Amino acid sequence: MDSTSVRLREARTGRGWSQPRLVRELRQAAARRGHQLPSDASVKRRIASWENGHSAPDDFYGPLLCDVYGVSAAELGLNHHSQQDSALLDAGYPASPDAAIQAVGKLWRADLNRYEPLFDAEPSEPAWSEASLRWLVAPEPAIPRPRTEGMHVGLGDVAAIKTTADMFARLDDQFGGDHARHAVIQYLSNDVLPMLRGKFTEQVGRALFSTAAEATLLAGWMSYDSCHHGLAQRYFLQALRLAQDANDRRLAGSILSAMSHQATFLGQFTHGATLARAALMGISPVATPTLRAQFHAMEARALARTGDVTGCEAALNAATRSLDGRNSDDEPEWISYFDEAELAAEAAHCFRDVNSARQAVAHAENAMSGSHVRSDFFATMVLADAHLRAGETEEACRVALDALDFGEQLKSARCVSYLAEFRKDLAAAGDTAISRDFMEQAQEHRLWVATEMQLSL
Repeated sequence: MDSTSVRLREARTGRGWSQPRLVRELRQAAARRGHQLPSDASVKRRIASWENGHSAPDDFYGPLLCDVYGVSAAELGLNHHSQQDSALLDAGYPASPDAAIQAVGKLWRADLNRYEPLFDAEPSEPAWSEASLRWLVAPEPAIPRPRTEGMHVGLGDVAAIKTTADMFARLDDQFGGDHARHAVIQYLSNDVLPMLRGKFTEQVGRALFSTAAEATLLAGWMSYDSCHHGLAQRYFLQALRLAQDANDRRLAGSILSAMSHQATFLGQFTHGATLARAALMGISPVATPTLRAQFHAMEARALARTGDVTGCEAALNAATRSLDGRNSDDEPEWISYFDEAELAAEAAHCFRDVNSARQAVAHAENAMSGSHVRSDFFATMVLADAHLRAGETEEACRVALDALDFGEQLKSARCVSYLAEFRKDLAAAGDTAISRDFMEQAQEHRLWVATEMQLSL
């Protein structure tokens, strides 16, 4: 336990305050400054993390602590932390391969230590624009300067990362991002980071950076699925830089597509469309039909949320034409999941969002792959939403119960958000015997119970 954590604990206990008392004091100090703190439980976790030496108060909480204790930052031992914490929370695009290794290593360690400001960080809107532009106009890719120390890394080591990441990807698909996210970060920090800091040839370096980028992309997806959005964005940014230095433009485009997906989910629809278009533009010399289809679908998702029906339909038509021309032998292995069922699911989302309930139902009914549990859950909930918007409450409730049944194993905050949206729409449709019966049955499911907490925030 460092001196700062000791001082913070003594500042509280010396006044005879409990942690809940400090939460109340911090909330009052924040209110005086015109700010609002997250839930009591979240602030209490921060306090415990500070006092156990796992993290330090950032530039927001540091001044609040000084206010409530009536002491200076130096007396609490906070001054030397602000620069370090600011660098950790930075959502900038790394300037070099070595900077990317340093940044992603810090992220992995902070994630493992449950550094609360990072978990609660919001995505940076400028970071989306900066990253896509920096990648599009990047000079020739580079690998880190040759090292004389560290472990020797060969292609066998790279293959081990790939196999391990593929295993974690299957777990993510079957059980949701919250299931094995911590284990993924632990593997990246303990096993992959020493390789990135090791000795390797240029050929191995390219393969290593590409595989590490793919694994970091998975960490981003799992963090996004857990609704740690600022953390997810930072992983996407580091993955993009690693892919750039691997000279893997196809993977880099897929990372931009993931960023587009997140931006649209968070209501940043213009950013979502722009990132999808940047992905299309950036990989045009090496694009494959499936990649183009996926990027067009992401653009359509964003345009649907803006109400641009014409643009949305044009993007979906382009996605369909691209997918019709695919040759599986020429596609990257990691995009093989995107097939007709996935495109139907994307189209169902789009038509739901432009209030074309009948078209949403038709596409959602074709979106069940039977092999991707979480994707099938999303598609089923979109189908339930579409039936509800078409005035078919009984069918909507039946479909939603199906989703709850096969989604019982999922640990995914995004799944909970889909259910919370359905729950609000069902309540708005009116209190009926059908909805009451559904609510009674839904209460038996963990995911449904979790919507109560989400809706109360």
